[in-house]
Amino acid sequence: MTDARALNGWRRLGYRVLPGELFSYILHLRPAEWPIMAAHTALGYVLAVGLGGVGRGTAAGPAALGLLLWVVCLNGGTLALNSAFDRDDGDIGYLTAPPPPPRHLLAASLALLCGGQALACLLPAAYRIDYAVCFLLSLLYSAPPARLKAVAGLDWIVNMWGFGTLTPLAGWAATGRGLGALPSLVLGAFCPLFAGLYPLTQLYQLDEDRRRGDRTLALRLGERRSLALALGCTGLAFGLFGAAAWVGQGAGWAAALLLPLAAWVAVLVPWYRGEPWTSAAHQRGMYRALGAWALTDLAVVAVFAH
Repeated sequence: MTDARALNGWRRLGYRVLPGELFSYILHLRPAEWPIMAAHTALGYVLAVGLGGVGRGTAAGPAALGLLLWVVCLNGGTLALNSAFDRDDGDIGYLTAPPPPPRHLLAASLALLCGGQALACLLPAAYRIDYAVCFLLSLLYSAPPARLKAVAGLDWIVNMWGFGTLTPLAGWAATGRGLGALPSLVLGAFCPLFAGLYPLTQLYQLDEDRRRGDRTLALRLGERRSLALALGCTGLAFGLFGAAAWVGQGAGWAAALLLPLAAWVAVLVPWYRGEPWTSAAHQRGMYRALGAWALTDLAVVAVFAH
């Protein structure tokens, strides 16, 4: 079994510098995901103020606070809450060879989540409401008796809305600006996009989920149907992005979305058509899909925030 404390130089340094189990607490916040979460949250801010507004620092202070609370308190607290209940032995999302959950991880995760909600009072009402909704979804998703992550379909719905749409909405809401019909369509399109990504995050954890008795969406569907679902949802998302671009920006700008669409096709079609993959291969496929997601975020900024 891999020694979680000695996996690499960063871990050895962290455990040497920080006292007791403090570095284990940090690892279970899964900081490797923070850049992805930060980028997707900041997308909403950029769409709200435009690239010119970003250059002038429009609403930069509230946006920075909102980003910190969303990424570290809400997302980090949610992932630590997951770890406190799951107690995984194998690799989990954004954390290879997780250390055993420290004794007070549950209390620490709840303190982060609650602290973020309290500090959200410094931001506009729409942000506070968005945070509160996702806080509730986090509890329902991770904690018994609800534990929606173990209920196929409900785990999918929580994530497609929570990460897909409500996360960039937080970046927008932190600015205090109203949300019109076209931005609503753009942010809404991320819901089916994450609906396509979500089963991909589960395929390499099928054995762990089966061992725990969790009946996740990917376990219910199986590998091939999970990938078919990913293809269909991704197609729907890009249909919505394309419609928004066509109406708001014109056909030329809509064509700019073909590049990230091609990236998704390059990831998903060979994955769907291939032979059954190992867990390690599924994990590599998931990270390639995250690359396609990042390219999509950049294209959406280019099309809708210029």
